[in-house]
Amino acid sequence: MIVRWGLRELPAVLAELRIGRPLLVASERWVDRSLGVRSAARWTEVPSDQIAAASEQAGDGVVAVGGGSAIDLGKAISAAADVPLVSVPTTYAGAEWTPYFGIRDPERKMKGGGAGAHLRGVVYEPELTLSLPREVTVGTALNALAHCAEALYVQGHNPPADEHALTGARLIGEWLPRVVAAPQDLEARTKLLEGAMHAGAALGGSMLALGHAMAQALGGRYGLPHGAMNALALPAALRFNEKVAPDAVRRFKEAVGVDVEELAQLGGFERLRDFGIPKDELREMAEAVVERAGAKANPRQATADEVEQLLHNIY
Repeated sequence: MIVRWGLRELPAVLAELRIGRPLLVASERWVDRSLGVRSAARWTEVPSDQIAAASEQAGDGVVAVGGGSAIDLGKAISAAADVPLVSVPTTYAGAEWTPYFGIRDPERKMKGGGAGAHLRGVVYEPELTLSLPREVTVGTALNALAHCAEALYVQGHNPPADEHALTGARLIGEWLPRVVAAPQDLEARTKLLEGAMHAGAALGGSMLALGHAMAQALGGRYGLPHGAMNALALPAALRFNEKVAPDAVRRFKEAVGVDVEELAQLGGFERLRDFGIPKDELREMAEAVVERAGAKANPRQATADEVEQLLHNIY
């Protein structure tokens, strides 16, 4: 996959991939920004489950600009239309690194998903992250941090992904507090985006585990931000997995250099109850979690009873 830094590189990346008239997928916030791209069409309904309609306008490729929802939509269109995808991330979510995608309706509730996106390029532009609100900054950065943690102990983890995971964890742990303290500091935003890039590469080389399975189930059912759910689920998953993967958890914590719960609190993420999740539905959520691929790839297999207890612990 081609990786470039600076929005000015986008036209060259498209030219290298022989994409002449792509579909531009972006929310209204980004669609009118000068990207140096001559698009065949523009799709601004993000998130959207209208994949077939969007795919009819795919041209000879897709350029997705935005956070995880926009890039997931771009991936779904790429897979359906069998065309290449170039992503321009505006958050730290890391969706640009895997061919898998989730589809949410306009209320942000999960309506399905799939795989098969043709990932061909990523262009990182730190200036696009300067306007991110604190909760989105922290939430998507904690999502990236979860990618780092899980890459170190998920079934199928490997040395190249481990290296990316540790580098990403170090950068996120050091620079996220600085970004929160000074949101317009472009150097800090750049370093944090570098951390998210390494976290995404770790994700692409390894995949997800229990913490993400919990976050996906919660966010998908209730239409809640994926990053916020990862911020709450990651500490619980780390404690659960430490018994069977102590070295991996130790390496992760040493790399981050600060308690994950402290980082989560920078975004105001403390308890599940703060998001209006019904306590009497935690058992049902636990049963859904253990069926997810991330739970099955976790180094320590979790029962529904154990996951229910983890959810109660963070409720």
